[in-house]
Amino acid sequence: MPQLRQQPRYLQLAQTLITEIEDGRYPIGTLLPTEFELCDQFGASRFTVREAIKRLVQSGMVSRQAGVGTRVLGLSRPAAYRQVMEGLADLQQYTNETRLSLIGRSTVTLDGPIADQVGATPGQTWLYLRALRRAAGISPISYSDIYLHPAFRSVKLEDDVGSLPIYSRIEEQFGERVAEVRQHIEAVAIPAPIARLLETKPGAPGLRLTRQYLNVRGEVIEMAINTHPADRYSYSQTFRQDSVSGA
Repeated sequence: MPQLRQQPRYLQLAQTLITEIEDGRYPIGTLLPTEFELCDQFGASRFTVREAIKRLVQSGMVSRQAGVGTRVLGLSRPAAYRQVMEGLADLQQYTNETRLSLIGRSTVTLDGPIADQVGATPGQTWLYLRALRRAAGISPISYSDIYLHPAFRSVKLEDDVGSLPIYSRIEEQFGERVAEVRQHIEAVAIPAPIARLLETKPGAPGLRLTRQYLNVRGEVIEMAINTHPADRYSYSQTFRQDSVSGA
């Protein structure tokens, strides 16, 4: 029987607070307990509580204002999914909060731009997957074209891949390790075939995220080209100033 992955503590706290808001314990317009009060209630660190509240802010259920507190805005989460990226842990959290389903798989010999992107040599046969990703309660948030290196094309994947990232399955099954993820973002008009799968209009505005997963040798072991409808997905990233050593 497969072992269930433990959710991070802050996600457990966030889910509890969401349920309590929806059950009416904290009505719309009222304030949640302070961070210190929530730390005492849950027996959790301030960092854990802050991360939990951050998830509620991202979902649109609450707002935070310095000197005032955390105010409840609504009883349900909006239909759009917002991904916040500050590191590789946030990338894995994105997959934990969504589910991937395969709608096609085949082996392909790559050529042209795709071959150049992944560094494929002539004659290499890669595993090609087509997939949809969903978040709870909304239409698909992305369509994905996924290419896996020939060394890992026998990776065991059910059609309902679930929330565990494909690269994590490669790491588990083959002892490989992802050392770096490269990402390219561009605005696109969603082509008609993909629009039908995403249940949106052909030509609708979208966001295309291409991610390359590289091992310690700098080889691409997986590349995913993800197309998101603009009205269901937003992307936020934090950049921090490098510390400057004083004299």
